[in-house]
Amino acid sequence: METGVGRLIAQLRAERELSQADLAQLLAKSSGNPAVTRHEVSRWEQGRRRPRRYWLEWLAVVFGMSLFDFEDLARLATPTIDTDEAEAIELRQRVASSDVGSQTLERLEAAVDELAIAYPATPPDLLLLRVRRHLAYVGQLLDARKTLAEHRRLVVVGSWLSLLAATCSIDLANRPAAAARLRTATQLAEHGEHAELSAWCLETEAWQAVTDGDYRRALRLSQGAQTIAPHDSSAYIQATAQEGRAHARLGHTRETLNVLSRVEQLVAPLKVPDRPEHHYRYDPEKSNAYVATTLSWLGDPGAESIARQVLTQLENLSSGNARPRRAATARLDLSLALIASSKPDEASGVTMEALTSGRLVPSTFWRAKEVIKAVDACGLPEATELRDAYESLKS
Repeated sequence: METGVGRLIAQLRAERELSQADLAQLLAKSSGNPAVTRHEVSRWEQGRRRPRRYWLEWLAVVFGMSLFDFEDLARLATPTIDTDEAEAIELRQRVASSDVGSQTLERLEAAVDELAIAYPATPPDLLLLRVRRHLAYVGQLLDARKTLAEHRRLVVVGSWLSLLAATCSIDLANRPAAAARLRTATQLAEHGEHAELSAWCLETEAWQAVTDGDYRRALRLSQGAQTIAPHDSSAYIQATAQEGRAHARLGHTRETLNVLSRVEQLVAPLKVPDRPEHHYRYDPEKSNAYVATTLSWLGDPGAESIARQVLTQLENLSSGNARPRRAATARLDLSLALIASSKPDEASGVTMEALTSGRLVPSTFWRAKEVIKAVDACGLPEATELRDAYESLKS
């Protein structure tokens, strides 16, 4: 356990670009206890000393997660057969043969699907750790004996994993890591000659451009993704929807409405997939959520009714498909729509629910800031409370 905790502390600290001294200072400031030093942090990371539970609680606070999630991450960081799917696959393969083999590839491909299914409900920190372990194993297998067909399958698996890792990095607002992982995913997709995967890489890069506020680049990338994606693929639909969002941010009303009409035609014949939560399989029920986001960004009052419907759907516990993370983001869409409908008081309350939900990820903070600015422009005193909640969320 000590090794897992130490590895986790080192990883989370590095991902946040903190030195050991920085982390010690943050812990001292947050806890009001100056007892921890850089040397103590170093001993924790090296596994020479296990942090007391008191410090585990404050480490979780500093890294912006619950103690439960922090301990879950620590267990995953401890290489055991029970918690590490990738190492379990490796162990079985070593016993059976030194070759890669179709069974190992099938298990890795299944693992990619399971990770993509876990994406909507798993904190990005936690999911990223799991994805990186699988990537490390894929890297080892690239040196093993295998046929050309097996090599291609392995390269495609590596590309999907790199793309999912990039998506988690975007969620965590870690731009350098996201950019590096996207480049890797793109290169591997090209080597694997996988057109849909290449399109997903461009679409994901377009989403990163949207979060960075570079809407013209997002428009070019989403249109580029459509040119290479098979027209019956999920990537094609998603890239089309992404084009609409970029147009909306640029204030292109006619183009936005035209894209929304195209998406509607693409989605109409689709059936709900077996695993609709799979991040890379387009779920027709997502369509309304994209419409709500796009129209709210456009400032169209018609977004309000759609945003309310989407939020009700996402919070429907009886359906078994409740998606609290998407629901938190849907609240921001509804807030913007309420502003457009001249209902700033309700918008303020809905925004506060989103900010205090514990479900917003760093890549959506800019959207919360935009709503707060709009509430403030309406002259509501609640804007001060929203700003305080926003700063608390960021820290």
